[in-house]
Amino acid sequence: MTDIRRTVLWVVFTMSLVLLWDGWQKHNGHPSMFSPTPKTVSAAPATPAPGGAPEAAGAAGQAPSATAAAPAAAPSEQITIRTDVLAVTVDTLGGDIVRAELPSYLTSYDPTVTDQLLQMVHLQKKPEFTPQPIVLFNAAQHYRAQTGLISDQGTRLPARAYVAVAGDRQLKDGQESLQLKLESPAVDGLKIVKTLTFRRGVYTVDVTHEVINVSGVPLTPRLYLQLVRDGSTVTGGAAFTPSFTGPAVYNSGTKFKTLKFEDIDKGKVDITKQADDGWVSMVQHYFASAWLVNQQGKRDFFVQKELGQVGVRADTYAAGMVFTLPTIDPDKSVTQQATLFAGPQEENKLSALAPGLERVKDYGMLTILAEPLFWLLDKLHGFIGNWGWTIVALVLLLKMALYSLNASAYKSMAKMKALAPRINEMKERYKDKPQEMQQEMMKIYREEKVNPIGGCLPIFAQMPIFMALYWVLLSTVEMRQAPWMLWITDLSVRDPYFILPLLMMASSLFQVWLNPPAQDPMQQKMMWIMPVAFGIMFFVFPSGLVLYWLTNNILSIAQQWIINKRLGVN
Repeated sequence: MTDIRRTVLWVVFTMSLVLLWDGWQKHNGHPSMFSPTPKTVSAAPATPAPGGAPEAAGAAGQAPSATAAAPAAAPSEQITIRTDVLAVTVDTLGGDIVRAELPSYLTSYDPTVTDQLLQMVHLQKKPEFTPQPIVLFNAAQHYRAQTGLISDQGTRLPARAYVAVAGDRQLKDGQESLQLKLESPAVDGLKIVKTLTFRRGVYTVDVTHEVINVSGVPLTPRLYLQLVRDGSTVTGGAAFTPSFTGPAVYNSGTKFKTLKFEDIDKGKVDITKQADDGWVSMVQHYFASAWLVNQQGKRDFFVQKELGQVGVRADTYAAGMVFTLPTIDPDKSVTQQATLFAGPQEENKLSALAPGLERVKDYGMLTILAEPLFWLLDKLHGFIGNWGWTIVALVLLLKMALYSLNASAYKSMAKMKALAPRINEMKERYKDKPQEMQQEMMKIYREEKVNPIGGCLPIFAQMPIFMALYWVLLSTVEMRQAPWMLWITDLSVRDPYFILPLLMMASSLFQVWLNPPAQDPMQQKMMWIMPVAFGIMFFVFPSGLVLYWLTNNILSIAQQWIINKRLGVN
């Protein structure tokens, strides 16, 4: 029974770490060990042609149709608007947002990848690393936010050449907002005035479309809002670290759904295509963009690959919504309001922008546990002010909450260790009589009131909590570039000197010494080898995760040491 208990414990421990490693690989854009290797998409920069735009949705429930004719070349001017948290570049051809910098979020130094690069190119010293602002919309990934009109035939109308109205281009001290107004000439009897409003301290842009009928006959225009990007991976929380990227859709029918680029290639886009609410988004590690329209009103959703568009890369994808505007009488106008979000996945702020938007920070299947854990982390950080010590405090609270459960397990292990000499002597006496040896062993357990599998129960109870906390720490943008103390200056990347992983490995080995020895010599060797093997895996894990595990080990050792002393076990 001792060997069975120990085997169960190691199987659970091994599978948990394998699943963690597989989850880490998938979260960072690498293939899973349990599924086919996904198609690799090139991330080479591309220079889009002016006005090149993905298809908009056609008739409700139908696949979008291509633009009837390629737009003619038109003058293009790029205007950059700067606030305290955003630097947004708008192209007057189409009024597209083609670049968005986040000056408050800089690229991180990733020692793991940098060291690998040095080995590949045989450099004698590390190159200088200069942090740069995180960029969402950009030309390299053909990543942009677009809006425009759709014809009665369901084709996107050519991009309009807007003219920018003179005004401020940078938010001044004491100024709370500024506007960029773009006016288009009449095309097919419709004129558009697009107004972008930027506000201090927020990662949203209010976008107002005023559509004016100058045709002399009533018209019913349709407006699309879409996010476009190619299928390449992008840098994640640390420089050069690939991370998952893809579109997401939320409405009352679909709820929240992310779509992989390879699934879009195969036509596997299972979303509710019509709803009265909802939004579309492009998600990546720590950051996201989204078109939000919170007013109730019918809209058509689409997620598709762009084909046959002039100036558009073959691996470009679009996610968007189409709104049928009210019929406009001659010389009248109608206004459509929308909000563009481009910024970090700060859960508390996202939930205030639109229903369900906090879901872009995806915790997977353990959301029900991860959300209260993040809430507790956030509250603790508000009191402590340091994310590293917040992790330590969280582990301490979890240990206190599970104290009784852990205590029963450690008592069982302590008693097993105390009984080890007696069990070994009995096994020697009955080594040729396995059936009698098993009966005698069960008799000893009954007499000493020991449950040989009692140490397994806390593992099963705590593993879902640990897995949920793993995803919380991995997905929380607030942890990005957050220092702890001394050499740990960024909890989202690995320890540059491997001190935390080595301490974690040492603590795991000490735990093996505290536990009762395995009866099988080979199994005992494995007990000493496995902490070393898994400790090496943690060399590339974010230091915040290693800090969690190390703190958990230290508190477990302290609790088990105290129980062993109380029971007189050495």
